Amino acid sequence: MYTMRDVCKETGMTYEGLKFYCNQGLVPNVKRDEHNRRVFDEHALAWVKSLSCLKNCEMSIAEMQKYLAYCLEGPASIPVRKKMLAEKQAQLREKIHRLQEAVDYIDWKQQLYDDFLSGKKEYYSHLRPAEE
Repeated sequence: MYTMRDVCKETGMTYEGLKFYCNQGLVPNVKRDEHNRRVFDEHALAWVKSLSCLKNCEMSIAEMQKYLAYCLEGPASIPVRKKMLAEKQAQLREKIHRLQEAVDYIDWKQQLYDDFLSGKKEYYSHLRPAEE
């Protein structure tokens, strides 16, 4: 069995974040010890790790709750879960594409600045009129 702190250490989640997820009903079947503190078994720990991934997928709390409800339904809901994840995956791929474009721009701009500084290229600016 794992304590809240153990789970936080294992997942990288903050104590407050884990408590919030528990209070939102996102960690079902959490047991309590004799002091009424939450304790987690291997299944709960694995689910909390999944929640961390879902958060990184930019799922909202409401989406996580919906996903959890489908998971609790069992195998019959697998097609709808796959659809939910496919939609998130498409959004993330688009975000990755936009971020890669931004990184490529910065790479290009850094190289241009290096060329200006080294004298390889003469400085110009699209923001200022050419000096005569």
